[in-house]
Amino acid sequence: MYYPLDLNPASNPFLLSWWPLALGDPALFHVSLQTACLDEELLAQRGFGTSDLLMADSVALLRRKLAHASLAVQDGTMDSVITLAAIEFGKGNGTVARMHVEGVKQLIRIRGGINSVRQTSPLTARMVSWVSMLVMGHPQFETQDDAGMGDGIPPIPEWMDPQQDEDEILVGIDSEVRNVFIRLRGVFHRARTRPLPSTRLHDLVCFIIHRLLSLDLPSSSSSSDNPSLSNRLSNCLRHAIILYMFLIHGTTYFSHAVIMNTILTRFMQDLAQIESSLISHSLHVWLCGIGMVASTGTPYHTWFMDRARDTALSLQLTCADDALGHIQSVLCLDTGIFRPYWMASVFHYTAPV
Repeated sequence: MYYPLDLNPASNPFLLSWWPLALGDPALFHVSLQTACLDEELLAQRGFGTSDLLMADSVALLRRKLAHASLAVQDGTMDSVITLAAIEFGKGNGTVARMHVEGVKQLIRIRGGINSVRQTSPLTARMVSWVSMLVMGHPQFETQDDAGMGDGIPPIPEWMDPQQDEDEILVGIDSEVRNVFIRLRGVFHRARTRPLPSTRLHDLVCFIIHRLLSLDLPSSSSSSDNPSLSNRLSNCLRHAIILYMFLIHGTTYFSHAVIMNTILTRFMQDLAQIESSLISHSLHVWLCGIGMVASTGTPYHTWFMDRARDTALSLQLTCADDALGHIQSVLCLDTGIFRPYWMASVFHYTAPV
C-alpha cells in the first residue's frame, strides 16, 4: 500500500499533489513510473531490466534540473531524489540510496530546513523525513520541542494538549522516554472519540520515532557500557514504543522491515535482561504483546510467543480479554492487532507467523 495510507481519491495527497506535479515534471514522471515497474519486477523475481532503463532516463532528466539553481530546489526535484533513494534501497543498492539521501538533505537545507519545506510542501516534507530515516537507519532531521519550537519535524497539535498524571510503571524511566509515553497516552485517549486522520497519524508516528531514535541512552548490548536497570528499562520501553508506532502506521511507500528488524533485535535483548525485574504485570503483558506482533514472520516470533505464554500462565490469565485489559491500561490505540496473538498464546489457537 502506498504512502500516505489514504484510499480516498478526494483526500489522498499522493493523487492531489504528487501526480499533478509529476504530469508537468518529466523527471518526477519517469521516477514515478519506475516505482510501479520496480514493484512488478520484485514480484516477478527476474531482475530489474525495465526499471534500470527507466533509471537511466530518470537520472539524465534529474541532472538537467540539478544544473539550474532554481529548478534544483523545486518540490518535484526533491520528490524525485528521495524516490530514487527508496528505489535503490529496495533493490539492495544501499550506497547509492544513501548518496541520494545526502543529496536531498542539501536541497532541504537550501530551502531553509525541513519545517520550512513543510509549510509550503507538506507531502514533500513527509516523504523526505520518512524515507530518509528508513534508508539511513536513523533520523536525518531533528524534532521540534513539545511546544512546537525549532526548525525540525513538528509535533501534531494534540501533542501539546494537557497531559494525564504519571503512572507507577514509569518509575525509574528516563525523563524523555517518560514524557513521550505520557503525551502519547493522552493522544491515544482522545483519539478514541476523535480519530486521527491518516496524515495526522503519519505525522505523529514520524515525530515520535524521530524523537525516540535520537535519544542518547546507553545500549543494553554495548560492551563498553554497563547500563543500569533504569537505562535498560528505559531502552526497553523506548524500543517497544517505536515498534508499536510502526505497527499502527503500517507500510507506507516501501517496506520499513529493515529498520524495524533492527529495533526488534534491540528490544528482544532489552526484554531478556529486564523481564525478571518488571514490577508491573500490565507492562509485562504489553511488552510481550508488542513483541509477538512485531516479530511476525521473523525468527524471533517463537521466542516472544513463549514469553507471552509464560506470562499468561504466571498471571493466571484465563482468556485473551484478560491480556487485552492489561494492554489497554498501558498504552494502546486499538487492541485489535493484539487479540489473535494472545488467543494463540493462551488458548493455542492459530495466529499469524
